[in-house]
Amino acid sequence: MRITILKWMVLVAVIVTMSLVGMNMLTNAQEQQQQDQKRQDKKEQQQQPARQKQQDQNKQQQPARQQQQGQNKQQQQRAQQQQQRAQQQQQRAQQQQQQGQNQPQDRRSQQQRQQLISEQQHRLTQYGQDLDRRQRVGQQQIAELQRQGRNAQYRYQQEYIGHLREQDLRLRSERHDYNNDPYFYTGWNYRYYRDGRYYETNQYGANLLRDALNYGYEQGYLAGQADRQDHWQFNYQNSYAYQDANYGYGGYYVPQGEYNYYFRQGFLRGYNDGYYSRYQYGSYSNGKYTILGALLGSIIDMQSLR
Repeated sequence: MRITILKWMVLVAVIVTMSLVGMNMLTNAQEQQQQDQKRQDKKEQQQQPARQKQQDQNKQQQPARQQQQGQNKQQQQRAQQQQQRAQQQQQRAQQQQQQGQNQPQDRRSQQQRQQLISEQQHRLTQYGQDLDRRQRVGQQQIAELQRQGRNAQYRYQQEYIGHLREQDLRLRSERHDYNNDPYFYTGWNYRYYRDGRYYETNQYGANLLRDALNYGYEQGYLAGQADRQDHWQFNYQNSYAYQDANYGYGGYYVPQGEYNYYFRQGFLRGYNDGYYSRYQYGSYSNGKYTILGALLGSIIDMQSLR
């Protein structure tokens, strides 16, 4: 009997001991898990500033990326515009040549043609000198735009000055064939009214004045858009492009002042649309800004003399 009680006591002691060991092991496992969790929390806390810094950097870089994307898009659009203009000029040159072949070449007398050529050469000399001066003024204004922090207008004016430089190079390198240019032997067959008097020209001068309106609208839109992006006040007259007004002018067919006048007429309307991000006076299609046809006809009313 005593032996049996002793056995039960031993058995109970063993069971209690095993229970205590199991509880200690469970406690140790829980403590280990808690320590691991604390280490993980501490590691995440240490990494949090780095993650926050990276997030802040991403937020700071996002406007720059968006601006770069916008610049790339504008550059692509302008490259397309330049390509289209080159194609149009080539097509127009071919049309002029064909039309000139169909025109009677004795429409002007030799004396009249020589007088017209002489006036044209004098005009080109003056225009070349004026281009040099205007480029210097434009560079000074570019420096002022940079000082004012007007980044969008700064980039736009750089491109505008670059185009004037290309015009200057073409003017200096070109050897114009006056004898085979139909403008100089085609008589006046259009007239238009401005500032209280009529002016006469032929189809080549009429086409160039229409180009002046469209170039003016295009450059006005881009200048107005740049001022809006810079959060600058509305002021188209303060734009160098408006003051210069020679974009697209090669020195031929119409006096510089005539081209400047119609360029500015297009520019002020394009600037208005670009600044307010709308198309009240023109439209945009295939990478090109153009003034509305009905408005063009009302600004420069070309009347046929035939």
